[in-house]
Amino acid sequence: MVKVNDLPGFPSIDSGGNGEGSDLLKSKPSAKAKKSGGFQSMGLSYEVIKGITKRGYKVPTPIQRKTIPLILEGRDVVAMAKTGSGKTACFLIPLFERLKRRDPTKGARALILSPTRELAVQTYKFIKELGKFMDLKTILVLGGDSMDSQFSAIHTCPDIIVATPGRFLHLCVEMDLKLSSVEYIVFDEADRLFEMGFGEQLNETLHRLPQSRQMVLFSATLPKLLVDFARAGLSDPVLIRLDVESKLPDALSLKFVYCRSDDRYTTLVTLLKYVIPQDAQTVVFAGTQHHVELISFILTGCGITNTSVYSSLDPSARKINTAKFVNKKVSVLIVTDVAARGIDIPNLDYVVNLHFPGKPKLFVHRVGRCARAGRTGTAFSIFSMEDSAHVLDLHLFLNREFNINDSTVIGTVPQELLEEEHLTVMEIKKNHNISGVLRTSENAYKKYLSSRPVASTDSNARVKKLKFFALKPLNDFIEQAIPKLADAAKSGSKKSVEQLAEEERRLQEQKHELLLQMKSFKPHNTIFELNNSQKSVPYQIMKAKRSQHSEVIEKYRSKMEELDKEEETKLAEKVKPKRDVKQSDEPNEDEINSAFKKVVAPKKRKNMDDLYTEKPKKKKAKTNEKDSENFIPYQSADKHTEDGLAINNFERQAMKAEFSVIDRETNEVRHKPGMKKWDRIKKKMVAVQDPRANKIRTESGAWIPSSFKTGRYTEWKEKTKIEEQLAKEAGSDDDTFKPLSHEQRYPVSRHARHNAKVEAKKRAGVGGDKELRTPEQIVKARMRLEFIKKRNAENTERKAENRKRSMRKSQRATMGSKSKNKKK
Repeated sequence: MVKVNDLPGFPSIDSGGNGEGSDLLKSKPSAKAKKSGGFQSMGLSYEVIKGITKRGYKVPTPIQRKTIPLILEGRDVVAMAKTGSGKTACFLIPLFERLKRRDPTKGARALILSPTRELAVQTYKFIKELGKFMDLKTILVLGGDSMDSQFSAIHTCPDIIVATPGRFLHLCVEMDLKLSSVEYIVFDEADRLFEMGFGEQLNETLHRLPQSRQMVLFSATLPKLLVDFARAGLSDPVLIRLDVESKLPDALSLKFVYCRSDDRYTTLVTLLKYVIPQDAQTVVFAGTQHHVELISFILTGCGITNTSVYSSLDPSARKINTAKFVNKKVSVLIVTDVAARGIDIPNLDYVVNLHFPGKPKLFVHRVGRCARAGRTGTAFSIFSMEDSAHVLDLHLFLNREFNINDSTVIGTVPQELLEEEHLTVMEIKKNHNISGVLRTSENAYKKYLSSRPVASTDSNARVKKLKFFALKPLNDFIEQAIPKLADAAKSGSKKSVEQLAEEERRLQEQKHELLLQMKSFKPHNTIFELNNSQKSVPYQIMKAKRSQHSEVIEKYRSKMEELDKEEETKLAEKVKPKRDVKQSDEPNEDEINSAFKKVVAPKKRKNMDDLYTEKPKKKKAKTNEKDSENFIPYQSADKHTEDGLAINNFERQAMKAEFSVIDRETNEVRHKPGMKKWDRIKKKMVAVQDPRANKIRTESGAWIPSSFKTGRYTEWKEKTKIEEQLAKEAGSDDDTFKPLSHEQRYPVSRHARHNAKVEAKKRAGVGGDKELRTPEQIVKARMRLEFIKKRNAENTERKAENRKRSMRKSQRATMGSKSKNKKK
């Protein structure tokens, strides 16, 4: 029997094209053997391969090589990799392979949830490009867009839905959507979804999905919430971790610029003018949206084209501003952390962190916007003294050495450039048009520092020993002067460009040493000792003070001398802080192993010297051998099999017999009509409002605001006559045909009665009850009206009699007083 790998033209996958059949290919000089391990070896269909090659992908990235085969097998996967590693293609290629072609009879078969609008739009565009040759319909559901257009889009029975969690859940409740046809669901940037507070929406969406769905989670980090969610919502998931050794791309260079807190904006202008080229695209990250507006004013005043994007900006304005930057109409895009994930610009060259982030993970997401798809990039981070401890924590997180004497990585701005741009920035700040923005940004920066996570105690202790004031200027500022030196060399100078550059570096070093001496200069005498006369009172006081603290002063001087000697012996000061306690949001290894049975991670390379060293032989542990003839086990050998096949086992019966007074999920006492509580403001007992008031219950039993069920869908159906159109498409010519309502077509859940009562109350409050009543109801209403009229008539008669009695009493009292006066 002939094997497939033995046939000519089919090189074996394991041998890399060097099997028995590849010899025939080698005999022909014109033929080339294809390399294995690419997308062709994954068994993908022709349309998918055609879209991949049209996009320009040739070799899969490591995360794609590990993830795509597991997803194609139908496994639930949680994948972690650094930003820019091709995670979007990891879940789109198996999606196309699973859906194959369009099926308008089933409805949505794939759901992709993204944390931000920009990331959802990016995924939608990527689906259009990669699935160019696939006959699949994709729709985009975003918050802030028109709901009517989204109603009509869902009625087209799309194959793929790309959405944000909040608006998608709103549509599910409004339309009573049944997601039973969804086979494949993706949580893109899952850690960001939980950080932004979408946990309830995700859990509610999961309850609407069928049990047979396949779930895929992609993330750059692994928080503890994500591990708990994977343990609860995924079935036997596989964890793929490729971020253990390197968290940032190798082509990304990190550079840190130290400055005073007041010179932060001046440093940014200097970077954009002298270091970053004008035609390069740069993203500037600010702390708050108020700083975004201030930076935009300053850069515009300095003649730098820019645009801005932040969370509270109008969605249409965000699209316009992002399009300006993508189409290279402007060179600088100023954003907050909302764009740390979601803006994918392949040609992005530079990233600038104006305000240093408090979490190292956020720094990774910020700088990961550049150096993507095999390109190089540079990330400049501006920091001051209050950010220095966070810089050390970042190097600990990235597992990098911190060398304060390396001017290629860390440094300052030359003083002459800083002073030159400082005047222009100060003039812009004095403008009365931005006085309000400046005041607001100063207050926002104080809140930003107070809300930022605190650095580790070890980093705060080590920062005090570092001399940031002695930093040299960054080499990038010196290199920007080399083109000017080249022009000087061409103009007739006898020295070459290298010689002129070396002289420029020496001149900068001399300036730096002079400024450092001036900064470190301390006079031996104080201002009280300037008087020549030794009989003055200040002089005598300082003399007694010096004699009292002479030992402390000598100890301090000797300690500083020892530190200076240690610095001279070392070539570079390397700081490797050790953290004793892990961050609270990171899961332990035990938690990861309990949630994921299989963990795929890169193998650590062994040291070559360890291969030649003799290792001590391990002694075999003694095991207690049991006698199979005389040993009686406490349970049968097939106990687990019997429990799995049993209809009523102990665990299920125990769960049914469980009794709890308080709901363990909500931990709230059930509401009673007459319940009251003490109000500290009103200083009295007030009635407790029902927490379920103005709320509706979902299929999973959770209570959500009734604003999710506004009735806009029914109004849209009446306006568009969608039911009649569906009836015509079905081919019904009978005039008496009545189309099914949405409730009849999609059976509602067991909580529909309560939701119907809420809607009836709303209608009664707006325009009264418009439904037709039965004769019994009409008679009952008439009897009630007669009873009310009779009761009102009796009340009026009773009031009239009481009024007459009071009048008689008042008349008797006046007559009695008159008779007494006559007798007197």
